[in-house]
Amino acid sequence: MFSRSWLLTTLLVLGGSLLCVRLGIWQLGRLAQRRAFNAHVYAMRALPALRLPSSEDLTQMEWRAVRAEGTYDFEHQVAIRNQYHEDQYGYHLLTPLRLADGRAVLVDRGWIPAEGNSQPADWRRYDREGTVAVSGVIRLSQSRGAFLGAADPTPGPNQPRLDFWVYVNLERIGAQLPYPLLAVYIQLDPEPGRRLLPIPGQPALELSEGPHLGYAVQWFTFAALLTLGYPFYLRKQGAGQ
Repeated sequence: MFSRSWLLTTLLVLGGSLLCVRLGIWQLGRLAQRRAFNAHVYAMRALPALRLPSSEDLTQMEWRAVRAEGTYDFEHQVAIRNQYHEDQYGYHLLTPLRLADGRAVLVDRGWIPAEGNSQPADWRRYDREGTVAVSGVIRLSQSRGAFLGAADPTPGPNQPRLDFWVYVNLERIGAQLPYPLLAVYIQLDPEPGRRLLPIPGQPALELSEGPHLGYAVQWFTFAALLTLGYPFYLRKQGAGQ
């Protein structure tokens, strides 16, 4: 196995076996993450709706139902790019909701078409004056997506604020506001059949365990075949000489 004529092949087999084991462990790690996420979502869905303002740590409660009452601040709302509804391109309109304690929570009010909404002044047609009561789910701040994903630009010296964002980066959006912003935002509950803009929506969550366990078994099987099968192959080659 470690003779000069077979040394390179042996090293390649050992390297391949180790790689397969590493990939199997990686898939088990992905499975553990998936199970933890599913358990968290189920736990949050089992809780009653949380009413804001609240002194609890909201960053540990993503996907929990939430309710709030206040007044919208339309002067400081922003839009999230690259959003689709029924294959039509548009934005999600996020508006600060001023709460009774002086803070605000950003509310994802839903989708609006890009056409006719290129400027913040265009969004004012969707204003809802007076005190409003909203219900939705708690969502966490975002910074940057997948590897090499587009990042939000940095405002220039003559640009005090950004109106269009790629991510719901609450820290950066909050820096544009004249009052404290909660570290989470509300994504309004969907209303099936609604045609009145904005159209609320939430992502459909896949709460299965996915294919990770099966992939892990496959990688460990490949490692076993390489590790156990290689000596038999060498023995067969030696017997044939």
